[in-house]
Amino acid sequence: MVQARGWGATPIRASAAALLLAGALAAPAAAQQAEAIRRANMVAVIEVLFEATAEQTGMAALDARVAEAFRKVPRDRFLPPVLRELAYADTPLPLGHGQNLAQPYLAALMTQMLAPKPGEKVFETGTDVGYHAAILSELGAEVYSVEIVEPLLGVARKVLPALGYGRVRLKQGDGYLGWAEHAPYDAILVKESSLEIPPALLRQLKAGGRMVIPLGPPEGPQFLTLVEKQADGRLKQKRHLPVRFTPFQGGERT
Repeated sequence: MVQARGWGATPIRASAAALLLAGALAAPAAAQQAEAIRRANMVAVIEVLFEATAEQTGMAALDARVAEAFRKVPRDRFLPPVLRELAYADTPLPLGHGQNLAQPYLAALMTQMLAPKPGEKVFETGTDVGYHAAILSELGAEVYSVEIVEPLLGVARKVLPALGYGRVRLKQGDGYLGWAEHAPYDAILVKESSLEIPPALLRQLKAGGRMVIPLGPPEGPQFLTLVEKQADGRLKQKRHLPVRFTPFQGGERT
C-alpha cells in the first residue's frame, strides 16, 4: 500500500514554513549538476517501480514526457535544508501541519493517470508547497491549485515564481469545493481521500474530462481511481492501486 499526503508524517514545529522558504529560494550554482544527477536517479527508480507495479496499475512504463518533467523540477527546492539530502529518495517527506510531500513514484503515477496535455486547464486540490503543481505546469498545463493550510500555501506562493512557474494560480481554501470561477476543467487531480467523488468537483469537470482521486474511508481500504466523465455525464471508473491518503480537512461532509 502506498502512503501519501499527511499519513505517517513526522510533526514539525510551527516554524516549518519559514524553514521551507529559507531553503527554497537559493540553490548554489556549483550544486546544480549534482542535483540534476540526483533527479535522474530518482526517475530511474520511478521507472523500475512502474515495471514492478504494472500488473496492479496497468501501466508498464513511465511516459517519456512525465519522466522529463520529473527530471527538470527540483524537488529539493521545495524542502527545508534539513530534509534536502532526502529530497530524491522514493519516500514521502514531512512538511508540517500533518502533511507530506508525496512519494515521487506516487506523484508520477498520479500524473500519468491524469495525462495532462499542453494547454489543458487542470485543477489540483492539496497544493501543499507546490511541487506537484510545478510538475503539471512543466507538462504545459494551465494549473489552478487550492490548499487549505495557509503556511504551506505561502511557501508555494514564493517558490513557484522563483523557479519559473509563476503562471500557476493559487488559492487558499477547501479543495473539496473546487474553484468554480475558473471551471470547467479538462482534468482534476485530488490529493485527499474521499468516500465519494466531491459533487462540486464533478460539476466543474468538463464532459470528456478526467479526474484522479483516492476513493475510500479514512482508515481504508482506499484505491487510487481514474474517473472519466462521459459526454452524456455518465462516469467511468477504474481502480489502479491501493493507497492511504488523509481526508479533506475542510468542513463536515454529508
